[in-house]
Amino acid sequence: MSDDTVVSDDTVVSDASTWREVLAEATATLGDAREARFICEHASGLDATEFTDALGTAVSQRMGLHVQNMVRRRLAGEPLQYVLGRWAFRHLDLLVDRRVLIPRPETELVAQVALEFAAAVHPNRVVVDLGTGSGAIGLSLAHELPLAGTTVWLTDASPDALDVARANSAGIGRAGANVRVALGDWYAALPQSLCGAVDVIVANPPYIAHNDNEVAASVADYEPHVALFSGDDGLAALRTVIDGARQWLSANGVLVLEIGHRQGGAVRELLTTAGLRDVTILHDLAGRDRIATARV
Repeated sequence: MSDDTVVSDDTVVSDASTWREVLAEATATLGDAREARFICEHASGLDATEFTDALGTAVSQRMGLHVQNMVRRRLAGEPLQYVLGRWAFRHLDLLVDRRVLIPRPETELVAQVALEFAAAVHPNRVVVDLGTGSGAIGLSLAHELPLAGTTVWLTDASPDALDVARANSAGIGRAGANVRVALGDWYAALPQSLCGAVDVIVANPPYIAHNDNEVAASVADYEPHVALFSGDDGLAALRTVIDGARQWLSANGVLVLEIGHRQGGAVRELLTTAGLRDVTILHDLAGRDRIATARV
């Protein structure tokens, strides 16, 4: 882009700097046309169709500098989701930053399984999303379940994570009135009145072992470790969630967990030992163990 002198933040960078040219430059720099497109759309404030229609229009200095900054951060290794500050999850557009995990496709499957269990409860249902992070799972359920008769609790031990979840809750419209947010470590966040009254508990707890050498650098360097790592075997948080489930679930209530792809057997044993029944291990789209479910 041109270094032409500018008068204000909204002044056009130069006659030559159209979105088509900025997009081409970002693509060449990143070596990834998809990511370059995401960045340029975000900087422009336009959706995909609008951006295509605007390719021939000039770029303001503010927008051009925003693109440059995002490209710089991406080249330094920062995940695209954090660079953009937002990411899609099911039907939601979520605020995400380094205070929370990046929402992932496999977690969308976890939300779908929890949704199906919760939707089968009539006429009223109470859902708890333990360790909610960005609120992705719990807010998806609040958004997709019936407005009448639904209560969704979001809990987290991180005040920073709950700040993100609250911001995302404000973006789901009327369904946000059904959401409750509570600070605390797993079940300690919940009011005692919910003991034995929760229909669905869902959680994506940390399940990576501290010495796991398969964790990508972009994950280990940028995402919150407290939401990733859990003991020497990766099962510490899962044990806590499983051990407390019977106390908090209603009769026939369901526990839904995201687990590591090698943890199916170990989690099945934990669930059975805890006295839960109908234990099932479900696979993700790659055919790997990913979701565990069980009933009281």
